Amino acid sequence: MPKPPPASEPGDRVVPLRRSAAYRAQRPGHAEGQDPTQGTPPIGDLDRYPQTDETDDYRHRMMTNVAGIAIAVLLIAAGIWIADTMASMRKNQDCVLSGRRGCTPVEAPLPPRW
Repeated sequence: MPKPPPASEPGDRVVPLRRSAAYRAQRPGHAEGQDPTQGTPPIGDLDRYPQTDETDDYRHRMMTNVAGIAIAVLLIAAGIWIADTMASMRKNQDCVLSGRRGCTPVEAPLPPRW
């Protein structure tokens, strides 16, 4: 049973959770009443994953995140532009194929008034 936390740290507690009897009965190789956490650990020895004393480069990480967000925004903008272009082309093509004239608007500047 784990020791209770010191009185100075009331919010830092680890609550041990026990598996139900139904869960233990479903797992092969575990008899009723036998604690499944006892015996060989399922992931082996944790010495294969040593922690290094290197600190994380938060500046590099933030720059990478900004670059990723910029690329995502660029791809979204390109997708919206392509969808809009395709919609206007479809609209013009439908107009021409229906036999109408003047499907594409031509903007001409107005002559100056003297």
